[in-house]
Amino acid sequence: MKKIFKKLIFSIFIFFSTYPGLYAEQQKIKIGVLVPLTGENKNLGQTIIKATRMALKDIGTDKIEIHPKDSGSNSKLALKAASEFEQMGINIVIGPVFHKSLDYLNEMENITFLSLTNKTLDLPKNIISSGVNATSQINAIKKFIGLNDIQKTIFLTPKLDYEIEIKKAIKQSKIKILKHHIYDTEPTKLTKQIEKITNYKIRKQNVADEIKRIENSDLEENSKKKRIEKLKKRYTLGNLNFDSIIISDFDESLKSVITSLLYTDVTPKDKYFITFNQWFDESLLSEKTLQPIYYPSINKKNLEEFKRKFYREYNEKPNHLGLLSYDLVGLIYYLSITNEVSEFNNLFKKENSFKGKIGIFDINNNKINHRLSFYQISNGKFKEIF
Repeated sequence: MKKIFKKLIFSIFIFFSTYPGLYAEQQKIKIGVLVPLTGENKNLGQTIIKATRMALKDIGTDKIEIHPKDSGSNSKLALKAASEFEQMGINIVIGPVFHKSLDYLNEMENITFLSLTNKTLDLPKNIISSGVNATSQINAIKKFIGLNDIQKTIFLTPKLDYEIEIKKAIKQSKIKILKHHIYDTEPTKLTKQIEKITNYKIRKQNVADEIKRIENSDLEENSKKKRIEKLKKRYTLGNLNFDSIIISDFDESLKSVITSLLYTDVTPKDKYFITFNQWFDESLLSEKTLQPIYYPSINKKNLEEFKRKFYREYNEKPNHLGLLSYDLVGLIYYLSITNEVSEFNNLFKKENSFKGKIGIFDINNNKINHRLSFYQISNGKFKEIF
């Protein structure tokens, strides 16, 4: 390990010795930051700007300039700001935050937008989704399933606006699943659907049928009584045709799905309950009946370190988009080291990787995927799996 580290330091020394005038000669990198600075999401926009400035301070270079502009939360204002960026000679922009702000940005062909959204469908070629998308999450889930030799998995997705996004991610990741169920989020309909998925009524009837069979059997009375008493303590009888359940849901809706599963006598003690990135939602720690539960996410240690540093700098708490914005400044700087600033439109077409605070960014064909960590919530605690 020490030898590898020495070689790395030597390589960096050779690089700067060979190209001593690289940064002196390099033109300044102008990064646009297109975020809401007015309206109900203005605080979010301010957090992102502060995170980019903190990244600039940590990089310690005067070769990067940050230029913020207001996207509001609508596409027309975003287009106006983008037009102003173009006039300033800016060809790389962090933002917008919201997918609905992207509508007209395909008109700005000379600018590459690193949008903070995690939606990837129907994006113009100059817009790259940098959020933690469904494909990145399913890739991490697929790795977890492989490590635990899980053979039979079902997938549950709510009937919401990201349903198609999930279907696309399942296809791209090539994860093996038994069936993909789409469910209604209305509680009564949800419970009926979960009952059907888990064969609840049949499994419940199996208990009554088995009790009747034993009552009519030739077993010795004492033995018969013990077996019937044991059966009466059970809600269901019979195997399920899956080992794990992936639930692509969040917050209270996720809890409703798991509650319905518990009602049908499917518990996380018997089957793997896997969900999507919950951003270390602490409300899940107190939900002991939901545990253990597993999910992919960004690196928790790095997130907490970033939050502490941000608080020391600005005396306020950031959100996770702050960390993503922080990393994107580092990513742009990394890509600019040995490339012309004018080539940013093509840089994201090449296969490349960058290690940030969130984790590793994989870049290829105008797409960014994240290599995520994986966590378990058990006994009221977060535990890193990988």
